[in-house]
Amino acid sequence: MRRVFSGIQPSGELHIGNYLGAVQNWVQMQQEYQCVFCIVDYHAVTQDYDQAVLSTRTFDMAVSLIAAGIDPERAIMFVQSHVPEHTELSWVFTTVTPIGELERMTQFKDKSRRHESVLAGLLNYPILQAADVLLYKAELVPVGEDQVQHVELMREIARKWNGRYDEGYFPEPQAVITEARRIVGLDGQAKMSKSLDNTIGIMEGPDGIWDRLRPAVTDPARVKRTDPGTPEVCNIYSLHRHFSSPDVVTEVADKCRSAAWGCLDCKRVLVESITGAFADMRERAAELKADPGQVHEILRAGAERARGIAVQTMSGVRERMGLMPGKLGAEQVR
Repeated sequence: MRRVFSGIQPSGELHIGNYLGAVQNWVQMQQEYQCVFCIVDYHAVTQDYDQAVLSTRTFDMAVSLIAAGIDPERAIMFVQSHVPEHTELSWVFTTVTPIGELERMTQFKDKSRRHESVLAGLLNYPILQAADVLLYKAELVPVGEDQVQHVELMREIARKWNGRYDEGYFPEPQAVITEARRIVGLDGQAKMSKSLDNTIGIMEGPDGIWDRLRPAVTDPARVKRTDPGTPEVCNIYSLHRHFSSPDVVTEVADKCRSAAWGCLDCKRVLVESITGAFADMRERAAELKADPGQVHEILRAGAERARGIAVQTMSGVRERMGLMPGKLGAEQVR
């Protein structure tokens, strides 16, 4: 089976943007591919974060992924920092990656403008991404459109390392664009993101979802309730298309255009649709949180399986680079 790798930052519970843009695709892919899914906590420390809650958010993300359908029997799921070979290979790849390639990354340009002092971790972020994927010799990387440039850099890094040390050792991974390419947040403009506070959590109950949806941006042309709307330009309608039945989507569009419904009416129906879509996941998440040892064991077993692959890859890397073999393995040194 072809191998897939994808990672997600430990931002706590999943929101609907995570789910639509990535995780629902992961759940489908684990039926057809050998999947490796990683909670990338080292990536999370490249920007300001709260050390007191990082571990809790990592745990909550693991709970959300399992509840959403990631099957630890089918896929390898683990925490990035539990497999030290990720950072080892990242250093190796810094030796073949030109700075110019890193500086032209769109995400680096955007994020560096917000900082007076740009840290090396932000610049080297895509190198660690490349290490994450190539450590497992993954062929496919499911990503949104905003990450395609980073996958192209992964391919370039693989070519440069292979060209210097061993042609064909690392595959050149291909980006797999998810169907829900860019989920717009509740502000109606930016990509859904917790940092922008424009999300809905998949574990939210109906009251919480309503609190998030009620002030959400809709069709800007609908100033009064009696104004007819254009559903195609309304982000709430786009969410209906993801969560509501086809009959409800048709009804929403018709009643928007005819002003038979106001925007709040449309949002109330969406609350019902989202609540129903994630009911089973909320129940499963509650069971997992009541038994945290089960979650920690899944992550431990996942890291052990991941290391089985990672250690083998790095052994080949060191041999090809001419590094002196050690007498003690990594576990013995500890």
